[in-house]
Amino acid sequence: MARVTVEDCVQKIPNRFELVLLAAQRARNLSRGEELTVDRDNDKNPVVALREIAEETIELPRLEQDLIKSLSRAPEPEPADEEVLDLIPTDQNIFGLQDISAEEEAASLPNEAEEMSPDDLEAAIEAELGGRSRR
Repeated sequence: MARVTVEDCVQKIPNRFELVLLAAQRARNLSRGEELTVDRDNDKNPVVALREIAEETIELPRLEQDLIKSLSRAPEPEPADEEVLDLIPTDQNIFGLQDISAEEEAASLPNEAEEMSPDDLEAAIEAELGGRSRR
C-alpha cells in the first residue's frame, strides 16, 4: 500500500490503531458490496478504504458505528422455561427405576400372618415382573 495514502490518513485520524480498525471495517463493508466513493484504479479493498479516508469521501462517525456494531457481542440468551425445569430436581421416575424407601417396602409386603391365595400370589408376581411372562 502506498506510503502517501497512509500518511494522508494519519492527518485525518492521528491514532494509527484507530486508523487500522476503521480502514479494515471499511474494507469489509466494500467486500460486502457497499458503493465505492473513489475510483478503484485496480486497488484492493484495504487501499481503496485508505484512499476514501484520506480524501474524506466517507463519513467517519458512521464507519465508527459500523465498527462498534460489528465488534459488539449479542448477549447470551436466557434459558427457556423447559431448560430451567430440567435443572430442577423432581420426584419423577424418568429412568424407569424404582426407588422405594424401607418404610414403603415394608408396607407393600404382606404380613407373615396373612396367607395369599394363589390368584393373589400370581397377581403379585405379575406386578413385580412388570407384566412380563414368567419363564
